[in-house]
Amino acid sequence: MNAYIPLILFTVLTNAAAQLMLKRGMSGLGGLDIAADGVIGTVFRVVFNPFVFAGLCTFVISMASHLVVLSKVQISYAYPFLSLAYVVVAAYAYVVFHEDLGPARLAGIGFIVIGTIFIAQS
Repeated sequence: MNAYIPLILFTVLTNAAAQLMLKRGMSGLGGLDIAADGVIGTVFRVVFNPFVFAGLCTFVISMASHLVVLSKVQISYAYPFLSLAYVVVAAYAYVVFHEDLGPARLAGIGFIVIGTIFIAQS
């Protein structure tokens, strides 16, 4: 199973990248006003934002690689690695978006990393 860790980590990184692109895109849109733009207008405005569109495409890549992983390894082994995406997103959000990363979140991130190491060793 350890032979698939690079592909699993690719899945994690593309998942995290997709989340970050979606955040960037949605932050750039400002407030959404469905009443003024209508449902279809709002959907087009969101989906065709370059960052949102790139994030959605990256999610497709992430899902495709995850499907390959699921065809090769046990889900109880592969799925917990996806929690590492939270670690990547939290670190990036702290540095780039200046989001809070207090002691409780840092402790949670530490537990995630330790838990993932235990799973990888199993």
